Amino acid sequence: MSLKSIMRELKEMKEGIGSISKRGGESKVWRSRTRSHVAPDRAPTESESVEQSPWANLPPELLLDIIQRVEESETAWPARAVVVFCAAVCRSWREITKEIVQTPEQCGRLTFPISLKQPGPHESPIQCYIRRDRATSTYLLFYGLVPSEGESDKLLLAARKVRRATCTDFVISLVADDFSRASYTYVGKLRSNFFGTKFTIHDSQPPCDSIIPSSTRLSRRFHSKQVFPKLSSSNYNIGTITYELNVLRTRGPRRMHCVLHSIPMSSIQEGGTAPTPLAFRQSFDEQLSPLISSKGKEPVTNPSSPTLPATPLHPLGSGEPLTLKNKAPRWHEQLQCWCLNFKGRVTVASVKNFQLVAAVEPSHNVSPEEQEKVILQFGKIGKDIFTMDYRYPLSAFQAFAICLSSFDTKPACE
Repeated sequence: MSLKSIMRELKEMKEGIGSISKRGGESKVWRSRTRSHVAPDRAPTESESVEQSPWANLPPELLLDIIQRVEESETAWPARAVVVFCAAVCRSWREITKEIVQTPEQCGRLTFPISLKQPGPHESPIQCYIRRDRATSTYLLFYGLVPSEGESDKLLLAARKVRRATCTDFVISLVADDFSRASYTYVGKLRSNFFGTKFTIHDSQPPCDSIIPSSTRLSRRFHSKQVFPKLSSSNYNIGTITYELNVLRTRGPRRMHCVLHSIPMSSIQEGGTAPTPLAFRQSFDEQLSPLISSKGKEPVTNPSSPTLPATPLHPLGSGEPLTLKNKAPRWHEQLQCWCLNFKGRVTVASVKNFQLVAAVEPSHNVSPEEQEKVILQFGKIGKDIFTMDYRYPLSAFQAFAICLSSFDTKPACE
């Protein structure tokens, strides 16, 4: 059987694969244009028909060769969805696909949902764009340079802005129509203070190899009528974003600092590495077990309480956290405005536009080239359309959360 015929049959299996998955209406995910087209990282429950099919009984050597060819040939979305289809055929296909597919840091491509929480590539940034919908207060992150004419770009993440009495929340999800914290699609949130000058990034899972402080309070995310056996149950503080106050009301760009508690400063030093999660931690019992007392009683919390953990989590042995600052623009005399070189990725002047670089000290031993490297850039290209380009050591989730902070009102900073 030729590679083309195999790929054609894999595409025809698309609808059937969606019905196999049991993760929160996964079948709708495959058919919706505005939803994420990446497969859930948690292994699905296969039906007997698939397990007994010839696809599940292929020799491992042949199966490895098939998936390798598919992975090498389909490098861009939406064609790369075929790789996801391979991982959803059955358990044996999934295990081999996970072994073959590399992380974004290694190959510069996004495949599975966990890729959104893994560091980007070192050299060429991953280029995305954000579409804002003012009517629904939603923000959609798509994979691609600019919006395509057919509006068939792949959705990566979605966020909804929720205003509260003392703060503003941006709830981040894998899909565009389910922002419930009791859903498997929930990945985290961004919360601001009352003045919109400080933001906290909360992840639905703890950083790699981190210890949960005893002072960290967990909030249950389930309703009394919907108790799931496996459910992410916590919010973990992984970073803060601070905008400097503009006391004198002088005109100029915003000044911001980002402290990423989950990424060590050593990650940008020579030979350093950034934490790379390999799977979503969805086990409800596993996340609660470190906090169960010796008497076997679980901590009692108010499910409706908006209180989130105040203590940031640090990976073991990480040392000082990574700090980012916005790159200072230069004043253009002829244009009479502040300018930054976005290399053609930003075309409309806006106070929201920014570039972030590492804020380092001489004692950090970071090379000058690494100090000048733009880790994240964000800017406007049209009405309610913004570009977002990120690279190592940031992940798509972290970069998206930082960019969302730019959309909140900041009267004290402008």
